Amino acid sequence: MTNQNKGILLLLASAFGFSLMTLFVKLSGDVSTLQKTIFRNGVSMFISLFFVLHFKERLIGKRENQPLLLLRSVLGAIGIILLFYAIDHLVLADADMLNKMSPFFTIVFAAIFLQERVKPFQVYSILVAFLGTLFIIKPSFSLDIVPYAAGILSAIFAGGAYTVLRALGNREQFYTVVFYFSGFTTIILLPFVIYHYEPMTWQQTAYLLLAGLAATIGQFGITLAYKFAPAKEISVFNYFTVVFTALFGFAFLGQLPDVYSIIGYIIIFGASFYMFLRGKEGDAANEKLVTPKD
Repeated sequence: MTNQNKGILLLLASAFGFSLMTLFVKLSGDVSTLQKTIFRNGVSMFISLFFVLHFKERLIGKRENQPLLLLRSVLGAIGIILLFYAIDHLVLADADMLNKMSPFFTIVFAAIFLQERVKPFQVYSILVAFLGTLFIIKPSFSLDIVPYAAGILSAIFAGGAYTVLRALGNREQFYTVVFYFSGFTTIILLPFVIYHYEPMTWQQTAYLLLAGLAATIGQFGITLAYKFAPAKEISVFNYFTVVFTALFGFAFLGQLPDVYSIIGYIIIFGASFYMFLRGKEGDAANEKLVTPKD
């Protein structure tokens, strides 16, 4: 299996995990945004800590990687808080659609800061996939712009965080990166959550614990994915989160997809498959160039 294929599969697993996280956060009800955030990252922190200790890695990574690890953590923390705020104040599908702009920002940031060359077909695929999300979600925007701005900003910060992951590459183990990020967010938010703690039912607690577990799956998947392949080659597959979210909405919230949603599924899959095929063609052409003739 090529590194690109590994990146695609890991990103699909990540999309599945993050879709579950979104569902559980929505089901947890009227709990504060910061309280939901600390549950999400607290669970990830303990799970990733187990891996760090098991493989006897550094808890906070290597000294030379601290600027990138810290930047990734700050961008990721702000992005999650903004996303959870959007989920709390918007229709679930609207919040998810806005956050799914992150692959677009990832490609832009990777081109600007990492000098990754973006091919025209990759730009077209991203735009077509984004169009597919509009068919699925059919956003019903209101005059209350603040939650929508939070959703867009969450995508910008997420795109920045994923670009930093790409820059970090293989210099740190993925579980060290996740522990650093989760631990940073937990420590920063803990005083605020303690001071403004809101009592929860056992059901709300269970939902938030499950959200943390699902987020860990998503975080591990996306952290590994961008180690294997550039953002411009695989980030379009992150749009499958929208498909998974729609399926969960049908299964758990009784939301039936209409004709427009089905069109959106086909568009997203078509754009992803087209990008995959074009990437394979490019790999085959490169192999022919570097393979010596007999």
